[in-house]
Amino acid sequence: MADKIQFVRNYSDLSTNKGFQFEFYCDRCGSGFRTRFKPSVTGTVTGVLDAAGSLLGGLFSRAADVSERVRSVSWEKAHDEAFVAAAEELRPNFVQCPRCSSWVCRSGCWNNKKGLCKECAPDLGVEMAAAQASKSVEEVWAHAAMAEEDKKLATEYWRETIRASCPQCEAPLSSNAKFCPECGAPLKVRENCPACGTKLTPGSKFCAECGQKI
Repeated sequence: MADKIQFVRNYSDLSTNKGFQFEFYCDRCGSGFRTRFKPSVTGTVTGVLDAAGSLLGGLFSRAADVSERVRSVSWEKAHDEAFVAAAEELRPNFVQCPRCSSWVCRSGCWNNKKGLCKECAPDLGVEMAAAQASKSVEEVWAHAAMAEEDKKLATEYWRETIRASCPQCEAPLSSNAKFCPECGAPLKVRENCPACGTKLTPGSKFCAECGQKI
């Protein structure tokens, strides 16, 4: 076994005097895996020695000191071995992103096509669906906040040219009317001749095709 023990930040040590257990989790989503509890032989021995020292006294009164020495050496060695074994066991479930160096789970946070984590290279289909959903929510709230007249303008008249004032008397217009309520001037601009349907040029008083008065 190598002297150096490789470790990562995304783990929790659940080990006790009685055994070893570790959790490794994804830096992105937080999900992960926990190793099964592995009993510690050293922990069992120290427990027996502690009990002997507390019950019998005398020659066994030094058992507590012995148990502590056993723990400080043998337990730590066993702990290191258990940690290395746990890391090797769960390593295939994680991969390190070469861009951000995060350790992420292969099952949910790794983009196989891009060779990057999904934080650096999101799934475009997922992002598109999320963007569409977000846009729909924004439109719902915007529509709910609109006045009834604004809703009518947005749905029925959005293709028409809506004037803010009368072109003849310059009176302000409060609604999308056909004639000015002040002077009676027509507000709707004809785009096609009512007689022959020919497209009219702006400002025409007669149709250039059939002579119809506009």
